[in-house]
Amino acid sequence: MLDLATLFAGPMAATLLGDFGAEVIKVEHPRRPDPSRGHGPAKDGVGLWWKVLGRNKRAITLDLSAPGGRATLLRLAATADVVIENFRPGTLEKWDLGWPELSAANPRLVLARVTAFGQFGPCAHRPGFGTLAEAMSGFAAVTGEPDAPPTLPPFGLADSIAGLATAYAVLTALAARERTGVGQTVDMAIIEPILSVLGPHATWYDQLGYVQERTGNRSANNAPRNTYRTADGTWVAVSTSAQSVAERVLRLVGRPELIEEPWFTTGADRAAHADVLDEAVGSWIAGRTRAEVLAAFEEAEAAVAPVQDVRDVLADPQYQALDTVTTVDDPELGPLRMQNVLFRLSATPGGIRWAGRPHGADTDAVLGELGLTPADIAALRAEGAL
Repeated sequence: MLDLATLFAGPMAATLLGDFGAEVIKVEHPRRPDPSRGHGPAKDGVGLWWKVLGRNKRAITLDLSAPGGRATLLRLAATADVVIENFRPGTLEKWDLGWPELSAANPRLVLARVTAFGQFGPCAHRPGFGTLAEAMSGFAAVTGEPDAPPTLPPFGLADSIAGLATAYAVLTALAARERTGVGQTVDMAIIEPILSVLGPHATWYDQLGYVQERTGNRSANNAPRNTYRTADGTWVAVSTSAQSVAERVLRLVGRPELIEEPWFTTGADRAAHADVLDEAVGSWIAGRTRAEVLAAFEEAEAAVAPVQDVRDVLADPQYQALDTVTTVDDPELGPLRMQNVLFRLSATPGGIRWAGRPHGADTDAVLGELGLTPADIAALRAEGAL
């Protein structure tokens, strides 16, 4: 698999596939590395985000706009199953590396094209990032307090969802190739997967003219559902999506009479009385420490979780049991912790073989395996293609 993409959906898809055994070759411009290498905090000049996003990938450099770079990319594509790219529509075509050229080099190739807006339409040629998808999709419009501005997530939510969707799309295309014998293109618009996970907003509006408003931590479908402050200054989250759980919570907090109210029988009706329910639950939680609240909810078989920051996550016994955050030995930084592979397979488990490699660290080795001689590689360097 060739990962030609940057920031962040395309590379994430390649990471997810690499975690479960795909041989991923990360192709970066010789003089303009993937910007994720410089995103966020660094240690000793080494970007830490890249260590996660670049894991299980061999790193090479290639200028696709140079004749030698183009020819080398076509040679690599002839041996690959998948190419993932996120250039603006028309960029690969400008370099004579579009689908006609790539599929001619390898008819079984799957080309995944990840862009903000897709390959066609009035916005297709505009620059875009996940933030725009979070705004356009309706996510920001329904996120935040009712009397506050729309809220964007403090991380790459739309990119991450699109990365998951791209990995799924690639696997679907590869499965189809097993039946047909030929590859195809994947057109992934980052604005679309986040719209899918928002739920039936479009159908609600189409059929009822209903537009969901911002409700903060509350839900229009059930209550009590919120975050509540404990006596020791921490927070917990409570959810009552099931009627039986809602009843357990109200019994636990000493307000069983509310269960007898006519409006308590459905989630939507409970949500219409969220002020009453939040006061009942919130006042009970406010008089107890987080440990006391969690223990009482567990005994009552009611749904609760602590609101955790990353320090809590790393110390959380459930995450520790799952090895959700694992330790990887890195030649540059030594032992470092990062999220483990996304899920566990009983027969063919994935794994992190190495963290993100330095820029171009594997260029000579990969091109040598492709059949290029040291003289060939030196000529490409002299051309500026590497």
